[in-house]
Amino acid sequence: MCKTAIFFGEELSRYNFGQYHPFDSDRIYAFWSKFKSEKLYESNQFMIEAPVLTDEQTLLSFHDRDYVELVKKASKHGRGFLDTGDTPAFEGVFEASCYVVGSTLKALEVVMENTGGIDHAFNPIGGLHHSRRDSAGGFCVFNDIGIAIMEARKKYGIKRIAYVDIDAHHGDGVFYEFEEDPLMFFCDIHEDGKFLYPGSGSQLETGLGRAEGTKLNVPMPPNSTDRHFVNAFKKIEEFIEKIAKPELIILQCGADSLSGDPITHLCYTSYAHKYATDSLHRLAHSHCNGRIVALGGGGYNKMNIADAWTTVVKSLI
Repeated sequence: MCKTAIFFGEELSRYNFGQYHPFDSDRIYAFWSKFKSEKLYESNQFMIEAPVLTDEQTLLSFHDRDYVELVKKASKHGRGFLDTGDTPAFEGVFEASCYVVGSTLKALEVVMENTGGIDHAFNPIGGLHHSRRDSAGGFCVFNDIGIAIMEARKKYGIKRIAYVDIDAHHGDGVFYEFEEDPLMFFCDIHEDGKFLYPGSGSQLETGLGRAEGTKLNVPMPPNSTDRHFVNAFKKIEEFIEKIAKPELIILQCGADSLSGDPITHLCYTSYAHKYATDSLHRLAHSHCNGRIVALGGGGYNKMNIADAWTTVVKSLI
C-alpha cells in the first residue's frame, strides 16, 4: 500500500503576490477544499505534514549570495520587482519563499527515508521552476527544485535523478542550470515557446557536452488536447525507462496546461495529469523504490488546480 505525504498549512499560502496577481493565496485552498470534499484526508494512505522553514545556508547550495541578499532586502520594504516585471516583491517574501523550499526539502526527506512508510510526497506550492541562481522569474523566487536536486545528491548520495515537468511553461530555471549535468535527466512537455513565456524549450535543446542526450524537451502547439498529450508523453516514458533509469523522480505537475487557464493555450483535462502520474508511479516502483516528490507548479484557474492536483495525489496512492 502506497502512502503519500501532503504538505498543507497557512505558511504555504503566504507565498502569493496579492489578490490581483495570478499567483494568489487562494490556489492552495482550492486544492485543499477539493481534497477535503472527496474525504481523502480520512484515508490512512495520506499523511498531512506541516510546512517547514529552510535556512539561508541551504538556499546558497543553489542560489548566489547576492541574489539571496536582494530578496532579503526586498522582503523588508515589499516594493518593486525581483525580476523584469512578473514577480513583485512583498513584505515577508523571503520567509514565505523559505517555507516553500523547506517544505519541498522535507518532502524529499520523508520519501528518501521512507518515514512512516511514505513513498511519495506532494508540496502544492513547490515547483518554482523559473527561478535562476541569480534572479527570480515567472512568479518564482527561489528554485526549490534545484535546491532539492542538490540536497538529494549531498545528503542521500543520489546520482541519477529524473525531473519531469508537465506545467504549460518550460522549466527554464531547472533546464539551464543543469544543462551540462549528465545525471540529471530532464523531461519537459510544455506549450511551444513560440507562443508562451519563457520562449525556450525547443526539441533541439538536449543538453550540452557530456550531458548531450540527457534532456528531453517536448513542445506542444496551442490547443493540444489529452490525446496529443498522451501520444507525446510516451516519449518521456521511453526516455525514463531506457535512458534515465532514475533513483528518484521529481514531478512538477502545473495545472496551467488544462483548458481554461487564463494565461496559457493548451486544452488538456485532468486526465493528462492522471495519465502522467500513473505512468511515473509505475516507473518509480520499477526503478527507484517508488520515490516520487511531486510539486504543484503553476495553474491560475482555481477549478483546474483543484481537479489536477487532487487527481495527482489520488494517482500516487
